[in-house]
Amino acid sequence: MSAHPRPPRRRWLAAIGLLPLLQACSPLALINAAVPSRTHRVMAGQAYGPHTRQQLDVYLPVGDLASAPVVLYFYGGTWSSGRREDYRFVGEAMAARGIVTLVADYRLSPEVRYPAFVQDSALALRWAWDHAERLGGSRQRLHVMGHSAGAYNAAMLALDPRWLAAVELTPAQLAGWIGLAGPYDFLPIGVPEAQVAFDWPNTPADSQPLFHAQRLQPARAAPALLLAPRQDLLVDPQRNSEALAQALRQRGLPVQLELFGRVSHTTLIGAFAAPLRGLAPVLERVSAFVQGARA
Repeated sequence: MSAHPRPPRRRWLAAIGLLPLLQACSPLALINAAVPSRTHRVMAGQAYGPHTRQQLDVYLPVGDLASAPVVLYFYGGTWSSGRREDYRFVGEAMAARGIVTLVADYRLSPEVRYPAFVQDSALALRWAWDHAERLGGSRQRLHVMGHSAGAYNAAMLALDPRWLAAVELTPAQLAGWIGLAGPYDFLPIGVPEAQVAFDWPNTPADSQPLFHAQRLQPARAAPALLLAPRQDLLVDPQRNSEALAQALRQRGLPVQLELFGRVSHTTLIGAFAAPLRGLAPVLERVSAFVQGARA
């Protein structure tokens, strides 16, 4: 793992100054307040299903588009909290780099249980597939990405073919998928919110992405990029990101893994925001992966 150069002093000090605020009640509101408006266009509230939670926001690069990469993003929140509006900073960061970016809501626990949120994720991907060309993107450059619980959703679409089959797609149609500090092997479940979301202790073994990675057929798989903090108090990177990368490599599948030293579970996604980018090159790694995959 290569060492990263120290960011410019002013950016580093700005990031340090914001770290305590990321532990506050509404840190995302603070981050989003600094998001520029001239770097992107937004198509808000696009329905991919009939439920009020089955909506997504589209972030478009400015200017004319032709065959741009497309990324569908799912946020975290232990499958029990979150809303797409809070992740404007992610949509803007990607759109500013020429990537059509979709930020999706999905139904949450306790209203629903597994696999409802995975099924919603598949429906959102179907919408992305159907609308990619109209948005100026390319179906051949379509990716899924998620952070934390959202990375689980993305992993299940990429590794367990049942969910995309239900919407007449396959994982092989993805150009790639990106997991940011995702939980890929978390049985037995100890977190109360996750226990409810997965109906623990009645959770099936095949609800785990690692279960499917160990059985995956290379011809049915998409390349993966796995990024995580080196030390994560919420999702152990050794058991999850490292173990998943090892399983994919053992199946002969293309996977990139990188762990970062100066970010936490929360600031890994926060590093998409301009004031925090000096913490780790998360945005750069994601952008390079997306721009390069099956271009």
